[in-house]
Amino acid sequence: VLTLTLPTPFIIFLLRLFVTVHLYFFSSSLYLFVNFSEYFVREVSWLPKRQTKQENIINAMDVFRSGSNCLRVPIKIILCTMIGCIVLLSTKVSSFTSNNAGYIIKQSVFRSQFRTYAEKARVVFLGTPDVAASSLSRLIEKSKEDSSVFDIVGVVTQPPKRRRRKSAPEPSPVGKVAEEHGIMTLCPDKAKDPEFLDALENDMKPDLCITAAYGQYLTKRFLATPKFGTLNIHPSLLPRWRGASPVQRSLEAGDDPIGVSVLFTVSKMDAGPIVKQTTKSVDKDSQATEVLPFLFEVGTEDLLEVMPKVISGEINMDNARKQSEDGVVAASMIEKAEGELKVWKESATLCHNKVRGFSMWPGTTMKLQIEGADEITIIKVIKTRVPELGSNEVKTREVKLGPNKKDGLMVVCGDGSVLELLEVQPPMKKRMDAKSYWNGHRGKSIEWVDDGDEAPFMSNDNAANTPTISLTVKQESASENCSKGIKPLQTF
Repeated sequence: VLTLTLPTPFIIFLLRLFVTVHLYFFSSSLYLFVNFSEYFVREVSWLPKRQTKQENIINAMDVFRSGSNCLRVPIKIILCTMIGCIVLLSTKVSSFTSNNAGYIIKQSVFRSQFRTYAEKARVVFLGTPDVAASSLSRLIEKSKEDSSVFDIVGVVTQPPKRRRRKSAPEPSPVGKVAEEHGIMTLCPDKAKDPEFLDALENDMKPDLCITAAYGQYLTKRFLATPKFGTLNIHPSLLPRWRGASPVQRSLEAGDDPIGVSVLFTVSKMDAGPIVKQTTKSVDKDSQATEVLPFLFEVGTEDLLEVMPKVISGEINMDNARKQSEDGVVAASMIEKAEGELKVWKESATLCHNKVRGFSMWPGTTMKLQIEGADEITIIKVIKTRVPELGSNEVKTREVKLGPNKKDGLMVVCGDGSVLELLEVQPPMKKRMDAKSYWNGHRGKSIEWVDDGDEAPFMSNDNAANTPTISLTVKQESASENCSKGIKPLQTF
């Protein structure tokens, strides 16, 4: 039973202790025997005078043997009690130093396979947004199962922030989940802060770290802390789309299939060895708000599948699949100005994919000129599609309602392809379907407006008949505002 339930280094420690104690009792008994014999021969005067010295020694040995037999049972009882106490108090022993041999007995794979009998791996989770909070909840649920090989002992997330105006700072979604379950939480401003790293090493003491949309760079000191390394859930088919915005960039590029990777974290961004990778097909109209939670859900299940192998040492940095540098594509951070739909020089498919990819942030907008209005209207484009009408439509700036009952607003792009607006949001109003927006203008003509950075796609003859917009100053001002995009904290 001991060999099956105790870690190998601890068994060696018990054997060494057993031999040491027995040698101690043997040497003590021998010492007492010699001194007792000499004393018996020299001092005991009641021994018969006729006996020789050898006979006296033999008699003394008999007396000592009878006495030692009486002490043998109590001594063994004391020894077994000592060993039992040491077994109970030493369940967390991971390695022991041998001064005589000069080496350290390290934790073996055997111990990890039977970790459920001794102790579970200490896991620290790093994440911030809602998708990471869902992953954390799933990990906590799994850790409470009897067959689990890990415990969530700590959480690291971004500091609390104001979610609404004039409101008190609120914890991140991950911080709220950790608070609900009473898990130790650290919220450093920077992951390189020495105070944070000290707390990680001395208080949390992780065996394994897991990152899911944490949002900060991890230093070499951090990565060296957990002995099993740091695993990351990355929602792309690495090495394609390394960086801060993999889902947005993959949808913007029209990728199909897409996927999620579980990999070891290294100093270079998203360049670590891949532990598991799953490929999924995606609908041509699916948006980032739908795809990102789905991929994190898939990635979390993949993570739970490989964690026992990582903890046992079966999978590590050395035998995980290395990434090829040939197919690397960077998923750079998104600028706010990228959200403008430039239909005069972008195809309908590209505009549609931008709406899909930027649905979380920054969203997509389009400039429209409403008949009789003095100013240009900037609407948010919430949902679109590309109808199968071909690319030979008559080029025009006019935005019209489709001929069928469920059609939206039809926008002819620069290459003649058609982008159909299904859902929009006018300034200072709630989102609505495109048909309601059209009906609200009561038959007034609507035309899209460009930034003036390129010549219109229409011919010179048609351009002469195009209505002139006398709002050049305001139009340039709007362009400048769009170009001053602010980089927010990315959520993945």
